[in-house]
Amino acid sequence: MFTEKRKVIPAIIVEGKYDKIRLDAVFDAVILVTDGFRIYRRPDTLDLIRHYAETTGVVILTDADAAGFQIRGYIKGAVSKGTIYHVYIPGIHGKERRKRTPSAEGLLGVEGMEPETLIAAFERAGVFAQEPDRLPHDITPALLYQYDLNGTPDAAAHRKMLLDALDLPNHLSVHALCEVLGTMTSAAEFPDFLDRVLRADKDAGDTDGV
Repeated sequence: MFTEKRKVIPAIIVEGKYDKIRLDAVFDAVILVTDGFRIYRRPDTLDLIRHYAETTGVVILTDADAAGFQIRGYIKGAVSKGTIYHVYIPGIHGKERRKRTPSAEGLLGVEGMEPETLIAAFERAGVFAQEPDRLPHDITPALLYQYDLNGTPDAAAHRKMLLDALDLPNHLSVHALCEVLGTMTSAAEFPDFLDRVLRADKDAGDTDGV
């Protein structure tokens, strides 16, 4: 019986929010959601996937149907650098409890997989062999608070400045931002990192205005 979450160092890419909910119960990991084919219209999300591919690596975990393989192929083609783990779930016929009718191909998606099935799929792909010392991080919401990036009146505006400077999606939550920053810097180095990034962005803006 499944009782304990398994730590996964690479960020996991799934199609939908129910897939994410399922994986959150099985793995301790960063989980990114493509929202199905909306990934085609979200270059900022692709940029984030590329970042994780080059730092922690990424796991592509899509449904076993045609749409899932199409999304998998699109992401694979869009990520030219870094590490990608391809994890495949078995083609099991059935219907998730929340759905009234089965999917078009009658197959269970990621959200319908048992924990043991998911863990076995990750083991086959060699995901758990990733070195643990690459796992972030000591960047926390409390640390961001110290630098007026969380929980203060101007935090949202300052956070947007940082996200823009790093070319990250503006809709990233504070928690997600901490996860990404943890792949770039540490708490001890954060003040210098922040100064360097914002200064570089300002200098680039000044140059553009010349």
